[in-house]
Amino acid sequence: MSRVSVLGAGGWGIGLALVASRMNHQVTLWSFDQAELEDLRLHNQNRTRLPGVFLPHGMTLTGDMAVAADADMVIMAVPSFAIRSTAKRLAAHLRPGTLVVNAGKGLEDNTLKRFSQVLREELPTAKVVVLSGPSHAEEVARQVPTMVTVSSEDMEAARQVQSLLSQTYFRVYLNRDLVGVELGGALKNVIALCSGIVEGLGMGDNAKAALMTRGLAEIARLGNHLGAEERTFAGLSGMGDLMVTCGSMHSRNLRAGILIGRGTPVEETVRQVGTVEGFLAARAAWQLACRHEVRMPIVEQCYLICYEGKDPRQAVSDLLKSVSGVEDEPMWVGNL
Repeated sequence: MSRVSVLGAGGWGIGLALVASRMNHQVTLWSFDQAELEDLRLHNQNRTRLPGVFLPHGMTLTGDMAVAADADMVIMAVPSFAIRSTAKRLAAHLRPGTLVVNAGKGLEDNTLKRFSQVLREELPTAKVVVLSGPSHAEEVARQVPTMVTVSSEDMEAARQVQSLLSQTYFRVYLNRDLVGVELGGALKNVIALCSGIVEGLGMGDNAKAALMTRGLAEIARLGNHLGAEERTFAGLSGMGDLMVTCGSMHSRNLRAGILIGRGTPVEETVRQVGTVEGFLAARAAWQLACRHEVRMPIVEQCYLICYEGKDPRQAVSDLLKSVSGVEDEPMWVGNL
């Protein structure tokens, strides 16, 4: 039995807290939101994110970050915009050598850094591991069979996380390609948002399948330029995560895209849906592509829709005007 602190009491945080609890670890669930904590204590469930999924009686709820001082493993399941600020708070309490697992997916705004880079800056003595893959919180919490991958610059640390979390319904694989794992998890949210826009525009399954396929090629194109391995994008943190996020109404990215495609303004969509990681990642992904001069036309149009007010139908029209490339070339070669 290990001591595990999970930071973030939303759906994903609770889902991972339950995974750890079912491995008989001593689990503490932390939230910065006192109202959220009080509601969890009163109802023993997150009624908004995971209604009907009850917390085990042995799980401790707290708003005190100092609880992480005794943890063998800390799982960060906070929104992407809160990762650095949460890590700063954690730094004052973390013991050297503690496993810190980031379960969030995205890129830091402004710096365009991957989250493992952010955590290494803020928590230099921690063993940083990332967890990614096709894993809706709603299904993980209810013990639906799920496979994820973990990666790290310290693969022994990744193996420790694999051992601490793997069980019959939650299978954890290892992947040595940290850059590819993180980029796949971050950029699939942008493509899922676009997939929802196509669905909201009523353009059909053919268009959606084409967008997903060429979107994956764009992810691989940027990943290859940044040192990732192409095969990673055919795995759990690439194709797997893309499929589940583009194809399920559990996905807030997909739901947000559908609303935008049907004419709801972007700002109103984000207000209705909540945190939409694809919206947050679109700007960082496009800026990263521009910085490295990597062609990503789908990401570009997503950025223009989200931040420049471009009409979604015009964006699709402009994409279709792109010159077709050679489909059987390596994934990072060619146009749309």
